[in-house]
Amino acid sequence: MSKLSLDRILQSQGFGSRKYCRALIEDGDVAVNGAICTDYKTPIETEGLVLTVFDEEWTYREHLYIALYKPAGFECSRKPSHHPGVLTLLPEQFEWRAVQPVGRLDHDTTGLLLLSDDGAFIHAQSSPKRHVPKVYQATTAEPVTQALVDQLLAGVQLVDEPAPLAAVSCVQRGEHQLEIVLEQGKYHQVKRMLAAAGNHCAALHRSQIGGLTLDSLAIGEGEWCYLEKPQLELLVPD
Repeated sequence: MSKLSLDRILQSQGFGSRKYCRALIEDGDVAVNGAICTDYKTPIETEGLVLTVFDEEWTYREHLYIALYKPAGFECSRKPSHHPGVLTLLPEQFEWRAVQPVGRLDHDTTGLLLLSDDGAFIHAQSSPKRHVPKVYQATTAEPVTQALVDQLLAGVQLVDEPAPLAAVSCVQRGEHQLEIVLEQGKYHQVKRMLAAAGNHCAALHRSQIGGLTLDSLAIGEGEWCYLEKPQLELLVPD
């Protein structure tokens, strides 16, 4: 348990500078567990804290762990260059908190994307040493063949990679559909592996990271949700 002054709490939750947060408090725009508080110096217990700012409730969270159903046409970058950034799909407060994507999905790839402001979590989830499996549904330009599946399972050589990369599993789901499981997380890996195996990726969707599935989160395309402890535990490899 810890106590912080109310202005520090608001700042930590992404509501702006200390000066702006103090003004919000003094103007009566902030309630603590349902009661208006106008003294920004008031020490507040953070555990179980629910803030109301401009009549909207916010539960205090030391760190943010978020799952987003990424739509096509968005870049996984805090400084996008050619398309809108995924942070535009989240509340403004999250950008103030320096939330960033955990890894990347291409702008035209859809599916499960993790975001956080916890540097240790981002580093751990991004580390290739963790071997966290990720499940993708790939739509191919040319029909899927058994030879293609066999190649992806055996491993294909990509430019600038010292050794061939192989799928953990690869299952045909339709004439132009593959379900591919990878652990490495290399740049454009699914697309490059399909190209190296003689086909091309027409569309790509990530449905699962570790044991966390997009279906279990019950969010639609472009929507997000907080990840709680039981869901975060699903991201730890067996």
